[in-house]
Amino acid sequence: MADTNTTTGAAREAGKRSPLDPDQVTPLTPELYDYVLRHNPPLDRVRRELVDTTYEKLGGRARMQVSEEQGPLLAFLAKLVGARLIVEVGTFTGMSALWMAEALPDDGKVITCDVSEEWTAYGREAWAKAGVADRIDLRIGPALDTLRALPADPGIDLAFIDADKENNGRYWEELVPRLRPGGLIVVDNVFFHGEVTDPQATGGGGATREFNEQVLADDRVESVMLTVADGLTLARKR
Repeated sequence: MADTNTTTGAAREAGKRSPLDPDQVTPLTPELYDYVLRHNPPLDRVRRELVDTTYEKLGGRARMQVSEEQGPLLAFLAKLVGARLIVEVGTFTGMSALWMAEALPDDGKVITCDVSEEWTAYGREAWAKAGVADRIDLRIGPALDTLRALPADPGIDLAFIDADKENNGRYWEELVPRLRPGGLIVVDNVFFHGEVTDPQATGGGGATREFNEQVLADDRVESVMLTVADGLTLARKR
């Protein structure tokens, strides 16, 4: 086994940086993650109830809910681009839609789509409690049908893709032309639990790996991939 310190030192001397240089990458321990959460907006009563309900009713599927630091990030991005129209693919139990809707002006709108009446019912209840139900347009049905029914002109300010990974590329191709110049697309789970590093990955891992290459090669956008939760890609339309 190579001496990590020696290898890292040699890389520095050569003017290069090791991808895992401890001076550049800090491992995310449970203690550090708790520190991060304490320095982000806390969950209010409505959000905490939604988290608890999701775990109580859906068990292991609750992991599909956006992580506690992702919600504030989505709201921050919505405010940063001055969003008035947001499109979300994959509502689940409505946490991400709640965060984004609260970041909108009174006349703003989140169009969010999902195939499950059961899951989204928990979101509807939370949106009403939070007073943002009038800003959220929930559309039940296949996401591709919903996206293709949207106006073709580029009027979307922010899009969030967090649904079935096998269709990410198709969702992307429907959304990019409808995104205004300077608008953002945010894509969740771009690591797919680390499977994207495996060239032989199949299923969701293989599909996500292919999708990541699709985004990287798309000259209509400039994109960055971040180590947030299970990987997050931000893409800005040129």
